[in-house]
Order: sequence, then C-alpha cells, then structure tokens
Amino acid sequence: MPETRGRTGRLASAWRYALAVAISAFVWGVPLVSAGERPSDAALTWFLYGDPVLGLLSFVLVRWRHRHPAAVALVLTAFGCVSASSAGPASWVVGSLASHRRWRLLAVVGPLSVLSGVVQERVGISEDALPLWVSMAFGALVTGTLVATGYAMGSQRQLVDSYRERALTAEREQLARVAQAQAAERTRIAREMHDVLAHRISLVAMHAGALGYRTDLTAQEQAGAAKSIEENAHRALSDLRAVLGVLRDPLQPADAAPERPQPGIDDVSGLVAEESAGGMRVRLSNRVEGDVPAATGRTAFRIVQEALTNVRKHAPGTAVTVDIAGTPHDGLVIGVRNAAPVGPRETSALPVSGLGLLGLAERAALAGGRISHGSDATGGYAVRAWIPWDS
Repeated sequence: MPETRGRTGRLASAWRYALAVAISAFVWGVPLVSAGERPSDAALTWFLYGDPVLGLLSFVLVRWRHRHPAAVALVLTAFGCVSASSAGPASWVVGSLASHRRWRLLAVVGPLSVLSGVVQERVGISEDALPLWVSMAFGALVTGTLVATGYAMGSQRQLVDSYRERALTAEREQLARVAQAQAAERTRIAREMHDVLAHRISLVAMHAGALGYRTDLTAQEQAGAAKSIEENAHRALSDLRAVLGVLRDPLQPADAAPERPQPGIDDVSGLVAEESAGGMRVRLSNRVEGDVPAATGRTAFRIVQEALTNVRKHAPGTAVTVDIAGTPHDGLVIGVRNAAPVGPRETSALPVSGLGLLGLAERAALAGGRISHGSDATGGYAVRAWIPWDS
C-alpha cells in the first residue's frame, strides 16, 4: 500500500509539472511570436533572458506550496506581473489553494492573480494589448476556472481518501474479527478438552490411588481397578484425538461445534452408571418431558459431568444426587448435590485447577442460562443450573 501511494504521488506530480510547463510555454511563446521582427530592446532582452529565469525559479518554489502556501502564492503572483513563464506555477498554486480549501488566502491571491495578468500584458513585448475591462474579465474567467478545477480535484481526492480509509478500516476490523474468532475457538477447544479429559483422568487417578494405597484388595478387585484404568485411559485418548481433530482440520468453520464427542441429555444415565461402577454412590432422577435440543442437552451433560468430577475430587465417598427436570415451557433445571462428608475429610491427590466451575458458569451464560453453587444448610454442596430449552 505505501509503495502504491508513492507511485501514484509521483505520477500526479509529473502530470502537474507537465501541465504547468505547457501553460508557461504557451503564455511565454504567444507574445514572442506576435512580436515579429521587432528590434532588440530592453523589454525584449528581459523577455528572452530575465523572464525564463524567474520562470525556472517559480518551478522551484512551487515545491513548497504545501509547507508555505501564503508565501509561495504571493511570491509567484508577484513574479507573474513581469514573467510570462511564471504563469504555469502561478496557476498551479491557485488551483492548489482551492483544492485544499484555503478560502481566506484564496480571497487575497485570486484578485492579485487577475491583476498580475493585466500588469504582465501591459508591460510585455506585445503591442496588441486588450482593453482593460476585457483583460480583467478574461483574467477573472481564468482564475475562476482554476479555482473550480482545483476544488473539483480536491473533492475527488477527499473522496478517494475516504474510500481508502474505509477499506483500511474494514481490513482492520476483519483482522480483529479473525483474531477474535481464533481466540474464541482456542477457548472453546480448551473448555471442551477440560470437560472431556478431567472426568476421564480423575477416574484413572482415583483407581490408581486405590491400587497404590489399598493393600486389602482382592485379586479380582485389583484386576477390576486396572481394567478401569485401562479403559478410561483409552477413552481419554480417543476423546482427545476427536477434539484435536477439529483443531487440525483447516476446513472446519470457526464457530462449528466439535464433531466428537457429542454427548446429550440421554448420555447422563450412562455417565451416572459409569460413576457407580467406579464406586461412587450416585442416584439419578430424570424428569424431562419432551425432546431436549442437542445444544441444551450437551450443556446439561457437561454440567453434570463437571459436578461429579468435583465430587470425586473434593468429597469422595459421599452420596450424590443428580436431578434433571424440565419442559419446553419452563426450560431445563439441573441439580447435583452431594451430602456432607462423614468423619475426617479425605485429601484428594488430584490437582485442583479452580477452573471447572468457572467453565460451567461460562457455558451456562453462553446458553442463555444461569448457574449457582455452594454449601447448603446440612453441610453438603450443591450445583444448580437453569438453561432455556432452546439455548
């Protein structure tokens, strides 16, 4: 983009210089041709030698028209009184003032430009001077044409600049949206990986801990624990592979849900059965009426899964109740409560991240619902969430 602007700027300056040279050559050449075979006198000598020098100086000074517009405009207008070859740069400056909306300065330079043209015609080498009113009217017409042309070019330049700025703004907004989508996708995948793996790994850690610390287990119980560790490890790897497959697929849209796993409300019973097989005392009450939408069911499953994982981490051995109820009119209510621990609380060796409940709150908020959690009057801990039926 900067390189393109540079080429465009050089091209614009080149054609402006070419036009100014053409104007100066015309204004300087016409009196010279009409003078014929006049003898060389002081006026002709100035016209042939002094006039071009001021013209060249005018082309040098016009480069500073943006930095010192008032000084350059007044100097070139003064040159125009005695130098026909300065007409091109002087016209250029008038148009430049109009294109940049310098109306106060133009109100001074415009009349002086008309007067400069009249004076130059009177002191030049041509003998066929026009009447004063004709010269002034012609000068006013030329100056007005320059002002109108400069104003039109300035308006066009502003329009192009506005289009360019809009394009740049749109590009920046697009980049920001892409970055936001990428961040949201990373957050979604991280949340999905946490929900999937925390449950599996906590089961593996629980059974591994039992094998390490329980010396009274029978051979059959040890084999069952080892089998559970193997199965959950394989399931964790399978779920991780499924989630990461979404990240590796370049054709997957940024807002698409993971292809696997896709648990729903019907999978809660399997989750509870799995926890029961792992030794947790958990009871399920499912009073859902109607077919739960897939997104709502997935959110409900993740809430129950994370709540049971937290029970295993922080209150192992307690009785747990999972209660799910809802209708299309009332929405879906999920409640997971564990009783207060009896006796000394066991310390879990599982790492505590503190992000599970935060993730659940975010999931519920994204679904348009709400969630609450905390200890109840009996000393137990309860997680309760409400999700709209069509989340």
